[in-house]
Amino acid sequence: MSAQTEIIAALGVSPTFDAVRETEKRIDFLSQYLATARLRAYVLGVSGGVDSLTAGLLAQSAVRRLRQGGYDGEFVAVRLPHGAQADEHHAQLALDVIGPDRTMVINVRPATDAIWREMKSAGVDPAAASDRDALLGNVKARQRMVAQFAIAGSLGGLVVGTDHAAEAVMGFFTKFGDGAADLLPLAGLNKRRVRAIASHLGAPPELVDKVPTADLEDGMPMRPDEDVYGVTYDQIDDYLEGKPVDRSAAAIIVRAYRRTAHKRALPATPIL
Repeated sequence: MSAQTEIIAALGVSPTFDAVRETEKRIDFLSQYLATARLRAYVLGVSGGVDSLTAGLLAQSAVRRLRQGGYDGEFVAVRLPHGAQADEHHAQLALDVIGPDRTMVINVRPATDAIWREMKSAGVDPAAASDRDALLGNVKARQRMVAQFAIAGSLGGLVVGTDHAAEAVMGFFTKFGDGAADLLPLAGLNKRRVRAIASHLGAPPELVDKVPTADLEDGMPMRPDEDVYGVTYDQIDDYLEGKPVDRSAAAIIVRAYRRTAHKRALPATPIL
């Protein structure tokens, strides 16, 4: 088995794709999951990117379907800025498109600053600015998930994550940060398929085609994901669809996948 075949199978990427069918399957999954769990809410951090937009559209559609069937559920969108967000207008547009039942705003900067001060006082303060940015970015991501799980706990709900195959293969998420969630409705989709579902659900091109950025690094705000990867999303998507990509791009993807295996695994134990 080639590395490409192995990775595609491990991440559950289908050889075929139909946006209408995939949308319906994922809405059905979300509606059934909440009802089976006998819980009342889905909670999702909405950033303004296409991933949280798509997950939000799916979750909102699911709870609307539940209510039509007599089940009392709601979708709660959470804005989680670190101070002021550079692309706040995109986040607000995403909220307008999704139409959540409820919106909350939790500024994670005070909590992030507080734990960073404590870390520095304990002697954790990397000398290199890039190392500080990476460490602080992970703290931000984990604070955001702390807030989402606290909200979900208060509402009898579940946290929806935004991870998908294109980010998973590159390990481009914070372990126990944005990588932590109760369920992942975008699992098995590459980036272009996420965008196709967003378009099918009525999202505007301004959001669907927006340049993806995690925006976690203070030193390089709004840095495109592709700059971090060293490959484009088109190359990643082609690879995950089993298409040929140039040798250097394939090597980068495989190397990232192998290096970040621990992020996609349950905590390691000595029990076999």
